[in-house]
This record gives sequence, structure tokens and C-alpha cells, in this order.
Amino acid sequence: MLDIAIIGAGPAGLSAAINGVIRNKKVIVFGRNPKSSYLYKAEKVDNYLGLPNISGPGMVEQFIKHAQALGVEFHEGRILEVFSMGDYYTLNVENEFYEAKTVIIATGIPKAKYIPGEKELLGKGVSYCGTCDGPLFRGKTTMVIGEIEEAEEDVNFLQEICSKVYFLPTYKEVKNVHPKVEIIEGTPKEILGDSVVSAVRIDDQEIKVDGVFLIKETIPVTQLIKGLEMEDKTIKVNRRLETNFPGVFAAGDCTGRPYQVTKAVGEGAVAALEAVSYLHRMENKNK
Repeated sequence: MLDIAIIGAGPAGLSAAINGVIRNKKVIVFGRNPKSSYLYKAEKVDNYLGLPNISGPGMVEQFIKHAQALGVEFHEGRILEVFSMGDYYTLNVENEFYEAKTVIIATGIPKAKYIPGEKELLGKGVSYCGTCDGPLFRGKTTMVIGEIEEAEEDVNFLQEICSKVYFLPTYKEVKNVHPKVEIIEGTPKEILGDSVVSAVRIDDQEIKVDGVFLIKETIPVTQLIKGLEMEDKTIKVNRRLETNFPGVFAAGDCTGRPYQVTKAVGEGAVAALEAVSYLHRMENKNK
């Protein structure tokens, strides 16, 4: 079992990781490659103490090297859901399951937007994982709306078991999709259905489907942990960066403004140290 599971490999997540490892805790960072972050695309960063006029890619490389030098373990993959198990948490990482005593959410700027009908029909034909829920739609018609290249794995799996699969990619280049899949273009406007999904409206066209798989870069934090308290669309935390779940902390842009690297790195350190304190309290309580 992990001492600390960190969701997000940006500045806050990496800062939390090195501080957790330094305190001799078993830590894994879950998330996409840090080079896919907004920071990596920055031409120059001027306001980070000790690293003047550094480029975004240069800063990210420095952060990664530091973490790797300390032995931080990375696992690239999307966290689909975090379940409270009482005194620990289980993380579903694309159908691989990990247990952790504490969790630090460091998912960055909340950027996942809902399609009208998505929240209302979640679990009623709308899913975020083809591998997890695909078998429920065996022999039926499905659509995959993919923000990232990893969506192609879900599409290719679904075409093996579904009678018809539509694929609407919103990223630039489709690389490896089975020829049986019908690739469509357009903007998803609405997911339709009363008690269950019945169709998707793409621009002015309605396509009848039984299920819709939304393969997003990040799962909305409200879906990661059901019941996570939010405030102004960001995760609500106190000064210790504790959420409303015991042993779950949040750090960086996901806790709100200012959206600065310095703030993210500082909060990552605080979250890790508070997680360590929490672990020690739990150990003493159970003695």
C-alpha cells in the first residue's frame, strides 16, 4: 500500500512527491507526462526564485530531473475514480487498482468542460472508460469522443465487441484506428436521452447511439472523488490544504488562483508535509 498517491505530474505534484520521498514515504505520481503541461509550452518564466529567464521546457526538465534523482516513481495513466475504503483509498488507474493511505490531488487548472447532457446521463450510457464499461454495450452502437490519442485504444477495443462504433477525435492526428470504425468530424453539442442515452447531436446532426465514451485528458475532479467539496469551480481546502475527505489533500492550480508556478510548488510541499503528519497521527492512533 502507498503512503501517498499523487494525482498530477505538474509542479505541485512533483513538489509534493519530492517532499514525501524525503520524509521516507512510499509515493507514486499518477498522471500524464509532465511535458504535456501548460508550463512546458511557456516560452519564458521570469518570476520563479533562483531560476531567472528560464524557459517552460527548461523548468519542467529541471523539476523532472530533481524528482528522478530522489527516486520518485511515476505511473503514466488517467485516474478514473478514487474510492474511500474507510481508513484508506483505492485508485482506479485505467482498470489497474492501487491502494493508498493518503491522496494529494494536483490536477492543475480545472479545464474539463461538460457537454450538455453529460452529467445528467453519466452512468446511464455516458462513461469515461471504454475498457471499464465497454462490455455493457456488447452488440450495440457506441460513440467515442476523444480529446487525447489514448482514446484510440478504447475505440479499437469497442469495435471488437460493438455492432457499430463512431469516433469523433478532437485532437490533431488520428494514428491507429481500426478501419471498421467510422471517424466523424464536428463539434459535440449535446448528449440526448431521457433515462438513458439515445443519441448525440454533432453540430446539426443527430446520431443514434446506445452509449457515449468521453476520453478526456483529465476526469473532472467532481467525478474523481464523489462528494468532493468545491468552491468557485475549484477544490475547497483549508490552510493545511485538507479537503472534506480525511487524508485527501489538494495543491496547485486545482485549488484556485493565483495560477503561478511558485504557488503550486509551495502548496505541493505543504500538502506533502501535512500528509506525512496525518500518517503519523494515524499510526499513533492505531498503536
